[in-house]
Amino acid sequence: MASRYGARQTRHTVERRVAVIEGVKHIVAVASGKGGVGKSTVTVNLALAMAAEGYRVGLLDADIYGPSQAQMLGIAPGVRPQPAGENAFAPLEAHGLQAMSMAFMVDIDEPMVWRGPMVAGAFQQLLNQTDWKDLDYLFIDMPPGTGDVQLTLAQKVPVSGAVIVTTPQDIALLDAKKGIEMFRKVNVPVLGVVENMSLHVCSQCGHQEPIFGSGGGERIAERYQTKLLGQLPLDGTIREQVDGGKPSVIADPEGSVAQTFRQVARAVAEGIDAQADESPTISFGE
Repeated sequence: MASRYGARQTRHTVERRVAVIEGVKHIVAVASGKGGVGKSTVTVNLALAMAAEGYRVGLLDADIYGPSQAQMLGIAPGVRPQPAGENAFAPLEAHGLQAMSMAFMVDIDEPMVWRGPMVAGAFQQLLNQTDWKDLDYLFIDMPPGTGDVQLTLAQKVPVSGAVIVTTPQDIALLDAKKGIEMFRKVNVPVLGVVENMSLHVCSQCGHQEPIFGSGGGERIAERYQTKLLGQLPLDGTIREQVDGGKPSVIADPEGSVAQTFRQVARAVAEGIDAQADESPTISFGE
């Protein structure tokens, strides 16, 4: 056989009827069923870890009401993207990532008092009117919950897979289950679960204690037959680093937290490759 699929064999992938995003190969949604589980911190570090693996990576902050990625990436308030043609903007760049956020468009001190359809429309504009440049992966930092933005994403965006962020405590796991169920109902592959705040690490003595419980991420991954991609500690240093605009993968690239994110990034890439390999094929014989 001349190639993997043969000279007259054509690969055909069954996908949802959504528009391809120009300049983007794969889109990964990072979601949580509830707020306060560290989803945005996980998203920015995961994106940076994927870039450290040698890929071209973008980050879209889809949390319209509470955008936080600008600060986490160290982009100063008031910095605005430049026009790229008639109906597009060039993404801002930080730490090697291409980034877009509502925080780049408005005064972040002003509340966004918008109804659901306006929020969904703003999300679509940020995604489709950004001039993404040859990205291997675009990570989307989703707002918490299962509302308008999530529905728009599922219906109109070619998502390659989703990563669910949770903590070990029961109420967070309950909401994480809803997130997994939502993505599965709309045929978006769930690549796995990241358990944040698995252990509290004392800043004085280094003592580790599972103050939110233990084993929750593993249980939910097993129940839904997906992967536990990684476990991250509740460590004040992680917060200090993102607050200062240098997330852990940048601030301490050889540290254990950064290495965990590199492990998660590799697992995400492998999961997306596996999804492509499992796609149906149609063979045309001689």
